[in-house]
Amino acid sequence: MLSRSIDPASAAGGVSVETTADVDAVMARSDALVGIEDVQKSLNRSRASVYRYTNTDPRNLNPPFNPRKLNPEYRGDQKDPLLFHPNEVARFAKDVLRIKEVTVEVLNSPSTATQQCLGAILEELRLIRSHLEGLQDAPSDLSARRERQDRSAA
Repeated sequence: MLSRSIDPASAAGGVSVETTADVDAVMARSDALVGIEDVQKSLNRSRASVYRYTNTDPRNLNPPFNPRKLNPEYRGDQKDPLLFHPNEVARFAKDVLRIKEVTVEVLNSPSTATQQCLGAILEELRLIRSHLEGLQDAPSDLSARRERQDRSAA
């Protein structure tokens, strides 16, 4: 679990975290966005009020930035969940709600079957690479490799 406190003084320019390495790591990850539940807990507001604050329009999937609303990240489909950048939540809390300090927690999502499969593929690719790098007489020419094989072509 990654927990961070967003300072209103730095809400427009950055995030106040224990180390700057954590900031770079969190900002580089795309899953650092927070959902409606996290915004609700951070702002200490009901789900309905968070939806009222949010800049949404049934006719426009991604309405233009509104400084008086909580602006979600870009969505590709109407069915996609609303996700917010922690700096946007802090900006909204400071500028609109006049809250002094907001704490936004970004939790690591549990590993899915797809992530586990991709991890296994990555590990196998690393093993193959280390094996190939360990070969001493790796042929640089394909014709030399063909001459070494004693099998007939299929």
